[in-house]
Amino acid sequence: MTISEKSAYLKGLMDGLSLNTETDEGKMIAAIVDLLGDMAKRITDIEETTIAISDELDEIEEDLDAIEDYILDEEEDFDDEEDFSDEWDEDEDFEEGFDFGDEETTIYEVECACGEIINFGEDVLEQGSMICPNCGETLEFSTEDDE
Repeated sequence: MTISEKSAYLKGLMDGLSLNTETDEGKMIAAIVDLLGDMAKRITDIEETTIAISDELDEIEEDLDAIEDYILDEEEDFDDEEDFSDEWDEDEDFEEGFDFGDEETTIYEVECACGEIINFGEDVLEQGSMICPNCGETLEFSTEDDE
């Protein structure tokens, strides 16, 4: 028996017993039966909504799987065309920071405590400190080697 059927059964029992709804006990029983009927309707609505959402999620999952398959196929095609693993010489020494080909344009990167990532050049490094543009905290730098 479903919740709606049980609620309807209780309402039928109340009507069949010919309870006097003018007494305090009769009013309370009638209110409880009405409440159970309303709750049964809400639960049924929630169940139907849940089923509809579940169906939609299944469709979305199928679409995402199709997109993933498409992307993986594209990556495999790309990997087959060119192999970039020879471009990087693992024995090559890299300086700290990013080098854009000109020794004077080395860019350094620091992350502030607030999460802001800040890029700066040699001139700021030589100054030894800078102020975070996001939170205003002073960031200090040292060019000395720590041993």
